[in-house]
Amino acid sequence: MGDIKGFINYKRTDFKKEKVEKRLTHWNEFTLSLKESELKDQGARCMDCGIPFCQSGCPVSNIIPDWNDLIYKGNWREAHYRLARTNNFPEFTGRICPAPCENSCTLAINKDAVTIKNIEVSIIEKAFSEGWVKANPPKKRSGKKIAIVGSGPAGLACADELNKASHSVTVFEKNEVVGGLLTLGIPNFKLDKKIVNRRIKLLEEEGIIFKTNTEIGKDILLSELLEQFDAIVLAGGAEKPRDINVEGRNLNGIYFAMEYLSQQSRVNLGQTFNGNRIDAKDKNVIVIGGGDTGSDCIGTANRQGAKSVTNLELLSQPPIERNPDNPWPQWAFIERKSTSHQEGCERKFAVMTKKFTGKNNKVEKLHGIELKFGEKNPLTGMKSMNEIPGS
Repeated sequence: MGDIKGFINYKRTDFKKEKVEKRLTHWNEFTLSLKESELKDQGARCMDCGIPFCQSGCPVSNIIPDWNDLIYKGNWREAHYRLARTNNFPEFTGRICPAPCENSCTLAINKDAVTIKNIEVSIIEKAFSEGWVKANPPKKRSGKKIAIVGSGPAGLACADELNKASHSVTVFEKNEVVGGLLTLGIPNFKLDKKIVNRRIKLLEEEGIIFKTNTEIGKDILLSELLEQFDAIVLAGGAEKPRDINVEGRNLNGIYFAMEYLSQQSRVNLGQTFNGNRIDAKDKNVIVIGGGDTGSDCIGTANRQGAKSVTNLELLSQPPIERNPDNPWPQWAFIERKSTSHQEGCERKFAVMTKKFTGKNNKVEKLHGIELKFGEKNPLTGMKSMNEIPGS
């Protein structure tokens, strides 16, 4: 490693963000990258760990210490080469991954982790701007034809790998645009669709064929695919949402998150929804669920001009720091505030929805009850969940 005292000499510096009042006026990304000199210092904070837990914490096994050191030394092109060996689309993960690598960073035991996610996205954006990312179609085809059903992140990564292996790849997408969750599910302010389209264009230049508005079993039969292709990959995603089986659930004004988010994504792409628009403007909005999807709904509602946003979470409020039974390098179960939370909402923890009521088939109220959690069961690891009467 280039600077063995970097983790002592330099403090963690994150990307800056536009002020809330400014970013709520648009649907674009609002993070502001660091200068290369600042990123060099951040790369220097990476320690020469005997065992790089960051790498084992990364779902795609990125060789993180290598490219951190290369950034410190100013060798951006080699850093991109190392990153591209393990990650098909670092421009996506560098924006939306929850960064379990940083939870596993050795420095995170008693200090702020290395800014791995910020460095990752900086490497790939530098590579695109310098022209290092170019279409590289196979020089010779294997003669095998592969069909991939679904063009979300899994389908795209699979298509990329199979294409690199010289197979002829066709991706079938039931929606009108390619990208699946990346295009329709994740808001533009987290992942600009220009970034997604840039990669899809590159995949097309490398020979991958995309067919939109094609639903398997409806527009083309599976038996037809079996006849036309040597292999089929099913990458349709997990589209079935968790529902709440309570009284009043069928009232108008209650939506699944993906209905809401995908419609707004389509609006941002220029589509119109006459009379069927899900619009939070001047409304009091409740978002049930405290995860990333719920957070995306909060950011969307605020940008639409919601009068108020309340976020209900079934689980109890997490601690600020790790509990003793949640040691490093495990994922830290601590309270986190997303950029959408910071933009404005009231968060309520340990609340269970009991029923919805309204008039003229339109929802007006959510009735909930507060919960109290017992001690953790040593066998299951689960805590008992008890309703608090009268709450």
